[in-house]
Amino acid sequence: MAHYDLIIRGGRIVDGTGAPGFVGDVAVKDGLIAAVGQITGSAADEIDAGGMVVTPGFVDIHTHYDGQATWDREMAPSSWHGVTTVVMGNCGVGFAPAKPDRHEWLISLMEGVEDIPGTALAEGMTWDWETFPEYLDALEKLPRTVDIGTHVPHGAVRAYVLGEREQPGAVPTPEDIAAMSAIVEEGVRAGALGFSTSRTVLHKSIDGELVPGTTATPEELIAIGHAMGRATAAGGHAVFEMASDLKREWNEFAWMGQLSREARIPVTFAALQSIAKELPLDEQIAQMRAENDNGANIVAQIALRGNGIVMAWQGTVHPFRFRPSWMAIADLPWEQQRAKLLDPAFKAQMLAEPNDYTDAPKDIGGVVMAISMGWSLQFEMDPDFDYEPAVDASINARAEAAGVAPQEYAYDLLCRDDAKGFIYLPILNYADGNLDFLVPLQHADDTVNSLSDGGAHCGTICDAASPTFMLEHWVKSRRRGERIGLEQAIKRQCRDTAVLYGLEDRGVIAPGYLADLNIIDMDRLKLGKPWMAFDLPAGGKRLLQKAEGYVATIKNGVVTFRDGTWTGETPGGLIRGPQRVELAEAAE
Repeated sequence: MAHYDLIIRGGRIVDGTGAPGFVGDVAVKDGLIAAVGQITGSAADEIDAGGMVVTPGFVDIHTHYDGQATWDREMAPSSWHGVTTVVMGNCGVGFAPAKPDRHEWLISLMEGVEDIPGTALAEGMTWDWETFPEYLDALEKLPRTVDIGTHVPHGAVRAYVLGEREQPGAVPTPEDIAAMSAIVEEGVRAGALGFSTSRTVLHKSIDGELVPGTTATPEELIAIGHAMGRATAAGGHAVFEMASDLKREWNEFAWMGQLSREARIPVTFAALQSIAKELPLDEQIAQMRAENDNGANIVAQIALRGNGIVMAWQGTVHPFRFRPSWMAIADLPWEQQRAKLLDPAFKAQMLAEPNDYTDAPKDIGGVVMAISMGWSLQFEMDPDFDYEPAVDASINARAEAAGVAPQEYAYDLLCRDDAKGFIYLPILNYADGNLDFLVPLQHADDTVNSLSDGGAHCGTICDAASPTFMLEHWVKSRRRGERIGLEQAIKRQCRDTAVLYGLEDRGVIAPGYLADLNIIDMDRLKLGKPWMAFDLPAGGKRLLQKAEGYVATIKNGVVTFRDGTWTGETPGGLIRGPQRVELAEAAE
């Protein structure tokens, strides 16, 4: 009789392939799944999963833990939501390669683009690297609850090659492009999972400058793609990832298709309903498919809910951000701010003021107006908040029902719970006031569920909870519109995301695959209320959200979380390049 390290007994196994779930056991040995089915052997540890769902660990391919991964073993909040693998270095921002005199510049870039406190990054990172391979070596030293992989980020590469010449609109010389291509090729050969860039006005440094790559020419980007192709020619795998405004005159899909065909690599981009994108989402998908019909491999990353801002007094933004009274107290300690905000006289003063947009970004005026006056677009976050809110949950509607002005209702809402109330503003993906447009995309082979931004936008969102939202909202409790099946949802967050990045050793429950698993009580599964924590280095803030219902999360056969609590185990490591799996014969 076989003896295993762990047996999970009697759960409903949803194996990640999209096949119907079935009741059975999963046996684990030496970090791998050894057997699936009715298992009669014994184990050092057994978990009763009766009435629970057993899934592969979730693979999140769009995160920004580039700094946090150098100091944090727990890798929250993603690890709290069943994620066992993260891919970081997205959107062209990251910290390698990095010359010593560019550290502060790279931090300001990350802080501006991804809303990660610069003080936390400055205190938390040791910078014991310069080249990209040295960065991978540094990442490899720290064990974690999850596996991590990363892109080579365009911003860091441009800064490394161009130095002080890296300014908005800078045009690199052919020699510069050759040097950048060599760095990317070296990074992919050392184990990077791809390369990333950003081409959107929404991404700026903390000083308000467009990120490197925003104005890069197709020639520069295609040359980098060719370098990736050289690095993967002998059976490797690397992904070209991009966030873009997709301006019509840029003709992005033409060069994306050319790059993919010539370099023989997949290209993936953020596909969103967005005021910053001239192409409607259906046109984005149509142009992508036209290129794919011509031999390209382009994959759209889609978000599962309205992306935007969770606004709070202690957050990065809120509706009164541009009122003079707020500006006067913006730099005060929180206790002093709170005393002012809860003072009726201060409230009356602020509500009587017009907004002062003098220092507001001019090129995202629509976003600024939505934040400061978009009461019909903002929603009250109730204790059981539905992230697909109807019109009657808007600040406008709730204020009218209460017989007060919308701005007063919003002010009072933010002052609830000792001035720790929240307002939800979905800027992206919510133009229709619902999520119906995502239903067909959830069943498409050329899209993947993504864009959680785990570890980023610390003062505005916690979309690292996306895997839980997928299960709670889309599978279990969506009230307005079609749901998706559990098996399809798991496939979307496990096998599909893993395969895009060449991680073929995970995302499926079958013998020979990594023993990355979740045991989930779907009856109890529920997102918790968000809260603002100040637990990053230097007291940096971040918006966090936990969940109920995760009975256990298992990484490489080791239980990392039980009932939402970290066990202290850190079996995760660094992923270098594509991963293959040799399917084992069932041990029974």
